Amino acid sequence: MKKLVCLFALQLVLMSLFSQADLKGYDANLAAKLGADERGMKMYVMVILKTGTYNPASKTERDSLFRGHMSNIKRLVSEGKMVIAGPFEKNDKSYRGIFIMNVPTIAEARKLIETDPTIKSKIFDVELFEWYGSAALPVYLKTHEKIDKKSLSEK
Repeated sequence: MKKLVCLFALQLVLMSLFSQADLKGYDANLAAKLGADERGMKMYVMVILKTGTYNPASKTERDSLFRGHMSNIKRLVSEGKMVIAGPFEKNDKSYRGIFIMNVPTIAEARKLIETDPTIKSKIFDVELFEWYGSAALPVYLKTHEKIDKKSLSEK
């Protein structure tokens, strides 16, 4: 019985050592700052932009709406509310692009995207989904800023 207790105690000590070794490099402060759960993940809202019902007749109006679209994206990124935005290649589903919103609910995301002139005017329709992804998504943007030659040249 004494041997069994000693083996059990040794197993607990070894498990403790291995679990601490597994956490080496874990940054609890960063995880908390990013809102990460124990898997390093959190909820976002994915927005799929689709071809809408409105097609501006004039190039001037279309260009103006898309300038507003890009300005709105930049604003939401600077506020930390959007972490991914980009167009899709032409496809047979009329999917035009994607946003990943750094908010936990569809209702919150909907309020934010309704500030986009291309969505308000119905150039784009949207579908929104809760999405569980890496809580580290917001920090990739700092790296992107360093490799975005076009935006840097426009400053």
